[in-house]
Parts: sequence; C-alpha cells; structure tokens
Amino acid sequence: MSTTHDNKASSRPALDAAAAAVGGAVEAAVGASVEAPVDVIYRAPLWLPNSHIQTIVPALFGRRPAVAYRRERWNTPDGDFIDLDWLVRDPLTASGADSNAPLFVLFHGLEGSSDSHYARTLMAAAQMRGWHGVVPHFRSCSGPMNLLPRFYHLADSNEVDWVLRRLRERHDGPIVAAGVSLGGNVLLRWLGERREDASIISAAAAISAPLDVHAGGRALSQGFGMIYTRSFLKTLKLKAQQKLAQYPGLFDMNDVLASRTMHEFDNVVTAPLHGFRNADDYWTRATTRPLLPEIAVPTLVLNARNDPFLPGAVLPSRSEVSSMVELDQPEHGGHVGFMTGPFPGRIDWLSRRVFGYLDPFTQHG
Repeated sequence: MSTTHDNKASSRPALDAAAAAVGGAVEAAVGASVEAPVDVIYRAPLWLPNSHIQTIVPALFGRRPAVAYRRERWNTPDGDFIDLDWLVRDPLTASGADSNAPLFVLFHGLEGSSDSHYARTLMAAAQMRGWHGVVPHFRSCSGPMNLLPRFYHLADSNEVDWVLRRLRERHDGPIVAAGVSLGGNVLLRWLGERREDASIISAAAAISAPLDVHAGGRALSQGFGMIYTRSFLKTLKLKAQQKLAQYPGLFDMNDVLASRTMHEFDNVVTAPLHGFRNADDYWTRATTRPLLPEIAVPTLVLNARNDPFLPGAVLPSRSEVSSMVELDQPEHGGHVGFMTGPFPGRIDWLSRRVFGYLDPFTQHG
C-alpha cells in the first residue's frame, strides 16, 4: 500500500527483536541524556543516538496522552463507508471548543488510526487549545473491514477532497489539516493538485511524508528497513485475506503471502485494486515531490534528514517548492519520532512544532 510507519508496530512480533535492542541502547545511554531546547529547532537527546532508535522508541514507548473520541460513520458516494473519530470534551477541563473554534483534521499513516501515538499527542494539543479535532480513518483502518474491493493508498487524494469538503460544509470556523507519513503524502498530493481550490483549509502540515516513493521503497527493502516492512506486511496480508473472503478471485493469495517487500505487495494488491498498471506506476504517480511547486495554501513540510523511510538526499530544496511551503528538515528525528527530553522522553515536540506553525493561520479569538 505505501511506505509509512505507525504506532501499531507496538503490537507486532516483527519488531520484538528491534525493541529489545532499542531497550538495551536506551539503558546504556540514559546517563548521557540531555533535553533538547523547547523551540522550533529539533535536536535529538543523546540517549537516542541513531535514526532507528529515534523512530522506534517514540512508537513503542512514548507516553500517549489520554483523549476521548466520539465515532461517526459516513457513507461514501461509491457505496462504502469511513469512520471518523471526533475529540470529546474532557469534563475535567474548564471548557470545550466553541462552534467557531478551529477544526484540526489529522490524516493518519499506514495502518494507523486515532489511537496512534502521534494522533493522541496531536489531538491532545488541539484539545488544550480549545479546538475541535477529528481523525478520518482511511478505509479498513477503523476496525471493521470496508465494503468495496479496495483499500487506501498514497495517492488517494479524491478521498481527502471529499472528506475536507464535507467538513467545510459542516464547520463555520477555520479548518487546518495535518497528515502523517502516508496521510501527509495524500494531503500534499491534494494540495498540489487542487492549488487555489484547496483554500477551503487555512493551512496544512505534512509530517514524515514519503515525498519520493521509489526512494522510500528502496530504503525499506534492504537492511534494517526490512524490520519495518515485515511489521507492515503482517497486518496488510491479514487484511488481504479478509478482502479475498469478501471478493473471491480478486487477487492471488499465494502471491500475497509470498510478498517480502512493499513493492511486491503493491504489485499484487494495491496497484491493481486502485487502477494502477503495476507497483512502479503506482509509486511514480504517488510521488508528491513534483507537486510541491503547485501548492497555494500555507504548508509545513517536516522531514528528518535521517528518516529511515526516506533518504535525506532526495528531500527538496527551497528553490524546488512553492513560496507557500515551509521546509523543515532537521538532521535527526527519525520517522515520526522527534522525541525530546531525558529518559524516558517526551513526544510533544511534534505537536508544538505543528501547532506553532498552524496557529497564525486560524485567526481565532
């Protein structure tokens, strides 16, 4: 389906060995930990010395804030459904969001959900600001299997367009959107394709989006990258089995089970189910870097240069993007990591960075 990373890895046996190694490294280095400054520049603490530890520790061990959700189901125009999880006001806080407060929309990563570590952190930050918040789930990611012979993918901008326009019809206040990994890629594609027509939102942020899907796919098909790939394929293959039970003959399950890389899985499942010729065609058309010059809405594009899912060498320069795009490419942070502070660390730098960028564009009281 895509090349993204998500907190659901915490329940996957494929990461057990990596988690054990990370735990050992954390214990060995904790004495040298220092807290990164609380500012816009990300600096990794010394006890998180490399890209994999910076990626895995926040996902597996980050302390997620408690947030309450209310689920709403929308029927899609093509006869399917999606589930959206809305922030519920905490009765212990002073007040909830008023009707005209900003709405923060978060598009999750591959096999992600409203329960992902980054989703809970960002939604808690929205709630503290008195904002509304919602996590629309991509099809098959909210729990129950979706109905149609399809899933979701890196280029699914029509879905984002439908969701955001429906939210715009319902919400009177400003709307801002963020996407993480796969969700960030789809959001950027929508922004680049729609240009000025995307101004139904006030601003956007894309976090650890795989801007060059081919480069990201290669990174995940070799060395330590295969640890992440195996964890993704474990749940993706289970979903493929469920989909095949719904639609016998939709694809060859033997080929699915034989898939060892994301390219192989995408070639058998994602590409044919969503109208692409093959995985190469899908990855080419899903690559968002060429669309960055077309973006007309203020947009933060945040990518760590040591992201194990996307080589730093393929990140765009200032001259390669629209004047409406702000690039943030810290040397460290991993993939959707950005943990700070002494052991056991905090995962709130990301929310401070994202909302620090979005705040000026909401014009709320």
